Amino acid sequence: MKALVCGAGIAGLTLAVRLLDQGWEVHVVDKAPGPRGQGYMIDFFGPGHEALTAMGLRPRLRQLAHPASEFSYVDGAGRRVTAVDYARFRKAAGGGLVSIMRPDLELLLREAVGDRATLQYGTTVESVEADGGSVTLSDGTRTTADLVVGADGIHSRVRSLVFGPERDHFRYLGMHTAAFVFEDEEVFRRMRDRFALTDTLHRQMGFYGLEQGRVAVFTVHRTGDPSLPADPRAALRREFEGLGPLVRRALDRCPPGEEVYYDQVAQIDAPRWRSGRVVLLGDAAHAVSLIAGQGASLGVGGAYVLAERLRVAGATGAAGAVATALAEYEQRWRPVAGEVQTRARQRVGEWFLPTSPARLLLRRWGLRAMNLPVLDRLLTGALFPAAHSTAVARAGE
Repeated sequence: MKALVCGAGIAGLTLAVRLLDQGWEVHVVDKAPGPRGQGYMIDFFGPGHEALTAMGLRPRLRQLAHPASEFSYVDGAGRRVTAVDYARFRKAAGGGLVSIMRPDLELLLREAVGDRATLQYGTTVESVEADGGSVTLSDGTRTTADLVVGADGIHSRVRSLVFGPERDHFRYLGMHTAAFVFEDEEVFRRMRDRFALTDTLHRQMGFYGLEQGRVAVFTVHRTGDPSLPADPRAALRREFEGLGPLVRRALDRCPPGEEVYYDQVAQIDAPRWRSGRVVLLGDAAHAVSLIAGQGASLGVGGAYVLAERLRVAGATGAAGAVATALAEYEQRWRPVAGEVQTRARQRVGEWFLPTSPARLLLRRWGLRAMNLPVLDRLLTGALFPAAHSTAVARAGE
């Protein structure tokens, strides 16, 4: 059995690992010229953490993770406004929570793939036949596969070719986001082992001290214009000017625009994830957006569920095993991703990026309440719903 996976990101590489373990031939293509160095620090927990544990990758995950002792909101000078011990989040996640740079999570998965698969950068899918069996790549190569996977992100080429144009599935949430890494010994010392976000309206910048004077930054700001700027660095300087000396230091040390990750904050609402031998995976199927905070975990978890359904269906030896597996994957995983998307739209947006002083104050009170007995379990429990892991735990049943 052969699989062509479009997208060498978190979801695509996870699926590649699982299919290789099952004896598949796997060809992975990605339009980027090589592994991406851009990305931000993420909290990785829930179904994704459970899946990597089942795959035997938890030790390496822990090795690549960064320690986090505190989550805080800070004023313009970097002074704490309110904070909570990060151990409370880890406890709420049952110990299954790590903080890791997104590029490092991809590194872990590339290592697990090793030389067992064909990994081809600078290439994408140019065309797909109706049943998905024959594919033309952007380098002119024609190939056939038993399974074609669109794991190529929120702006998926495969989704556009097979399921319709992006505008039919794209839900812009009124924000832009960016991420970069800069060097500053003073900011590093103050932010070491901490997540710190500016306590601001409509826009915020987050910091995490990595190592050797390096600081990871992510930004998010509200804007009614979904179009992306020609120069991300200049756009960030315009948008975040005036938020205080801490932000000023980050802006002064921001790398050139081509080295900055910059995109819209959006969701993908695709009514169909499968057609013939073609299936969508990860953000290509169900991007939940930055504000939901679980995109990487859902990408890994969904890939694990898909691979397990392919294994179970293939073991029956029945005709149409791939079609059966794709249907079962979508049936099991769509409600999980859909719930996260809905919650992000309804509640997380105002908590994540308040639009009024009253909501800003409410967020401060909410974070302070996490330091109180009983209330902390209620609030952190809402952030780490245990039910999301059920589909992963039962994927092979």
